[in-house]
Amino acid sequence: RMIIRKLKRQGMVKQTPLEALLSLRSEGYTHVVVQSTHLLDGVEMESLRIDVQSVAPFFKEIRIGMPLLYSVDDCEQVTQVIASLHAPNAKRREHVMLIGHGTYTPATATYSQLAYMLRAQGQDNIHVATIEGYPTFETALSEIKAAGGKSVELVPLMFVAGDHARNDIAVDYREALEAEGLSATACMEGLGQIPEIQEQYIEHIRQALTHRQVGIMEKKTAYYKGE
Repeated sequence: RMIIRKLKRQGMVKQTPLEALLSLRSEGYTHVVVQSTHLLDGVEMESLRIDVQSVAPFFKEIRIGMPLLYSVDDCEQVTQVIASLHAPNAKRREHVMLIGHGTYTPATATYSQLAYMLRAQGQDNIHVATIEGYPTFETALSEIKAAGGKSVELVPLMFVAGDHARNDIAVDYREALEAEGLSATACMEGLGQIPEIQEQYIEHIRQALTHRQVGIMEKKTAYYKGE
């Protein structure tokens, strides 16, 4: 919504999800799949579900695709893609720090899951940090220093490399690493620019098209009936 307001001041009008859904209704659409470009199943996904629920009576069917890092398989795929694109040279003591936005909700545990998976895959020189969650920048920095790191590539773990990437990552975090005696560079590519990640979102759309999400109460009713 902040971006929508900024663009509006520049003369570019973009719809909110709710406005877009109401537009589809007015155009006569009856079946809709809504695919979020969020990474986590956090507060923004909750907000999106509320918007969808509010207009559900206007459509014959409306479904929601899951965010990028929804399942264990999702997380494994993303770590593998990132590791293939950003492969630090251990002999040269190169490290990579993936930096996500972070959240105050339990969904922040997804970042720790990514870090654990990278270790399990043998990617000891790739670390995960967040700006507003856990693991923190300091957590990742301590790991790099303990490993005797010499250089660090800062990589946004975000759909778009926007203000956070240009300011927090490319300036504040880079300068903080340099103050610790480390050589630092920043990648200005968001996850949304990576073809393999784009395909993963598209796969979530395919999943939503072919599989109806069943609510917990519907599942419990089926269990009770022995279905």
